[in-house]
Amino acid sequence: MNPFKEKPQKIEKSFQSWKNVLVKPYDKHTVDPYTRLRIILMDGTEFESVRFGHSYTRNCTNNDIRRELALIRRSEQIQQKRIASLKPMNENILEHTIGYEQLAVDLTANLAKSEKNDYVRQQLNFALLEDFDHLYRYSDLMELEKSGDPALLVGDYTEIMPGRPTVAEYRHPFDDVKFNINSYLNNTLTRLHVNIITAAEQQTMNYYMNVANLYVSDLGRKLYNEIAMIEEQHVTGYGSLKDSSCTWLENLVMNEYTECYLYYSCYEDEKDPRIKKIWEQHFTEEISHLHKAAELLLKYEGKVWQQLFPEGGDFPELLKFRSQKEYIREVLKSVRLTAVEEGFRELSSMPDNFRYFSYNKGVNGNLEKVGTHSVINLAISEFGKDYRIENKAHPVEALSKRTKDNTEVGRVKNA
Repeated sequence: MNPFKEKPQKIEKSFQSWKNVLVKPYDKHTVDPYTRLRIILMDGTEFESVRFGHSYTRNCTNNDIRRELALIRRSEQIQQKRIASLKPMNENILEHTIGYEQLAVDLTANLAKSEKNDYVRQQLNFALLEDFDHLYRYSDLMELEKSGDPALLVGDYTEIMPGRPTVAEYRHPFDDVKFNINSYLNNTLTRLHVNIITAAEQQTMNYYMNVANLYVSDLGRKLYNEIAMIEEQHVTGYGSLKDSSCTWLENLVMNEYTECYLYYSCYEDEKDPRIKKIWEQHFTEEISHLHKAAELLLKYEGKVWQQLFPEGGDFPELLKFRSQKEYIREVLKSVRLTAVEEGFRELSSMPDNFRYFSYNKGVNGNLEKVGTHSVINLAISEFGKDYRIENKAHPVEALSKRTKDNTEVGRVKNA
């Protein structure tokens, strides 16, 4: 499939009445977990598109371009609202959060497994270890509050157990900034992966920041605030991979291409016939956005889209959600890595005066009062052990004990 070779419809065709925008939600008891994940992914992708459009408008002096951006953005807004309306009212904040973290885990694992750029794959694997731990801690909160069933939400696709302990994830901001990748030296799939994961993590961070002060328990408020800070670190890391030498219009074309790719991937992979039609409709609409972006690139920068896609514009391997339990278990073995400026090193190899240690200690303060640690202690006190879904023993022996939360792995040298 090559979206550049498809005939676009008029963008205005996407302007529809609320009846066609606010569609029937899915049933949270019967929905396939990966259908829920696609919905969260595309909701975040649309938010990223709208955010980018506003940022571009605020940095553009040409009102003709700003009008075209407003046209595209209005259509993206409608798409986002249609997707968001699929979430049912009886799905609470924490249930929705389990979906966010399952998406972070399984999306990242699927992208990393097919990524050819070693540096990008290493960043994906590094953050995967942390999102995996977030899923575990939110699941224990759900068990404590009896506000849902983590097992029902993730299905048989994803295990739930510790990753790099959240208290070990706080790093000095200098060490989250990575090298940006050159668009012309990397294939289309790598550029797609960077775009996709940046948008997904941005949406997760925004969600946690928005709901943290709305949560009904003090412990939950702590978890959302603490984990939102880690998501900010992830957005910094992933966002810095993007080619910062690209122009606004080049980025616009790549963003619209990413949306076309994702909607087509969702359409091909979706099992729910009703939602499959929504992915198909949005793919058709995104083709018109992509062609408009390519038109603007030619008109205002004198560049043809082929210059951005030397491989021809055909979609590379489509994104398909598949369970990656064994891949994740292998990645978990590198739990003791830490970030050091643009690279990654074993924590044990770092000098005692490395900024990670003072920063992490300062942010955590008294570990016993940190929410992401307290939630596991409370679960152990309540149930005799933490909540997990494990198909077999944890691949890291130090994290296998279910009656004590390990706060030292990845945080204390040689732990």
